[in-house]
Amino acid sequence: MSYLAAGQSAPDFTLADQHNQPVTLSALLKQQRVLVYFYPKAMTPGCTVQACGLRDSKDELSAKGVTVVGISTDAPAKLAKFAQRDQLNFTLLSDEDHKVADAFGVWGEKKFMGKVYDGLHRISFLIGQDGKVEKVFADFKTKDHHQVVLNYLA
Repeated sequence: MSYLAAGQSAPDFTLADQHNQPVTLSALLKQQRVLVYFYPKAMTPGCTVQACGLRDSKDELSAKGVTVVGISTDAPAKLAKFAQRDQLNFTLLSDEDHKVADAFGVWGEKKFMGKVYDGLHRISFLIGQDGKVEKVFADFKTKDHHQVVLNYLA
């Protein structure tokens, strides 16, 4: 698996959000930088901790000129439940066919409890308004993800 690196152009995409409305990366970038974070599965413990950390840091991230967008392979209806259950205050996007994950290089072989399977890797990309990857966050614990991003932005 080889994911995008800093300096590379992020592929533009349009995906359905938790309200089943289309969201396009290039449109978001017209307003400010975007943190695109890929997570394996909505409503699982690790993904919930990560999402809630970003939820609680939204004001700080916004003050630094960053919009948060979470992407998983879950259907919009499941994303809506996740957003409602945990009062998430940012956009969740559905990449059911993992084409965007493939384009970012975050879909690939994973191992869990002795099983090998293809899945979404937990990697985040800070994308500048020029459409280029500014920073890749690939090494963090779910509970610290938001702080790793904030530390970089400081």
